[in-house]
Amino acid sequence: MRERFASRDVRTVADMGAPQHAGGAATLDDPGRTVRTPTVSALRLSAFRTLRARTVPLGPVTVVTGPSGCGKSTVLEAYEALARLGQGGALEEVFGARVAPPGGPSPYVPRDARPDRQGRRGFRLGCAVAGPAGPLRFDVAVQAEPELRVVGERLSRATGETLLATALRDPARRAVSATCRLAGAPRTLRTPFPDDRLTLPLLPLRMAGTTADERALLEAVEQVVVALRAVFACDPVPGRMRGPVAAGDGRLRGDCGNLADVLRRTRAECATRHTALLAVVREGCAGAVTELYAEPAGRTGSGLVRGVLEHGGAGPATPLEWLGEGELRFVALALVLLTGPGVLSMETVHEVPAARQALTVLADGLDRGLDGRQTAELLALAGRMARRGHVRLLATGPDQGPLAQETARTADVTLVDLGR
Repeated sequence: MRERFASRDVRTVADMGAPQHAGGAATLDDPGRTVRTPTVSALRLSAFRTLRARTVPLGPVTVVTGPSGCGKSTVLEAYEALARLGQGGALEEVFGARVAPPGGPSPYVPRDARPDRQGRRGFRLGCAVAGPAGPLRFDVAVQAEPELRVVGERLSRATGETLLATALRDPARRAVSATCRLAGAPRTLRTPFPDDRLTLPLLPLRMAGTTADERALLEAVEQVVVALRAVFACDPVPGRMRGPVAAGDGRLRGDCGNLADVLRRTRAECATRHTALLAVVREGCAGAVTELYAEPAGRTGSGLVRGVLEHGGAGPATPLEWLGEGELRFVALALVLLTGPGVLSMETVHEVPAARQALTVLADGLDRGLDGRQTAELLALAGRMARRGHVRLLATGPDQGPLAQETARTADVTLVDLGR
């Protein structure tokens, strides 16, 4: 799979669903530039929670704003759900934790959405993906009531040509049939696919790729799967970062509760990354910061570490647990933007070279607890990392406040206002 992806001739993209600036991606203003890194350029949500029919364009750095209840967090939830489904996750794993009791309404479908003749209700999620195989569209229809099922998927080119389609032909069977376009004509695959997860990530296991058409289809599938899987949902919880933690594998969790352990690892293994983090922390934390590191905590031999800020001079170092919530969130978010899949606790795409992947960080309430200076520094950092082509950011913020103000001043940020 790696050889097939890496060796393909890169195509130009003439039509994109959203501005693209990082990683060699094309833009609406410059359609001649090539797309080397698979990236999600837009999300589409239909009848998903409070959003009826919404397309959200995504740039390298995207901030979704709007009043409370307009669906900002829903956009990030939909992206994360697609990512988990793209990893092969079952519907119950992705949506089951909040599914309604038998016979009750699903929290994922608008309350006033009407059921069909069989009493079924559901929602649709989709995305546009740019990459070496050209601009693609992927959509999935999910039945939420009376039980969770995938009722159909569609992978197509921007021209409208369908490459892969699935359908629930017989509601009595827990399976969907898949049809692919090969040799200019649709072909139904003999073996059905399960209706509790996506067919898309399973197709490479069922198709050998022996013909040119099959290889082109598999490359399109890989492009969407790779773009979806490179996602890290981050919501730092200051209360979990204050106490000592066990020295472990140094892979940062989504709540950043093991921040001290990750500082221990990055300082020891990557001086360049640690130096960059220290420079950002100096801009966002009070006082002169000269060093940031982890030190043993607790009894000797306990294996516990804690994070420490050093201010220089003869004064004592400041344990991270003494910092305010805003400073702790700032340090954690800066670390996330400066690291990658090897340091973050996330599913990686082992068969694809790291240079062909673009990590997307999801940060709900990026400016929560931060002042305008800290928010501006994080957005600037996200922009710098996005221009290098390896990190993208999708964040949310309120209508008013530091994040909205700083976003309005930053030309490199794609601003999506759901309140309009």
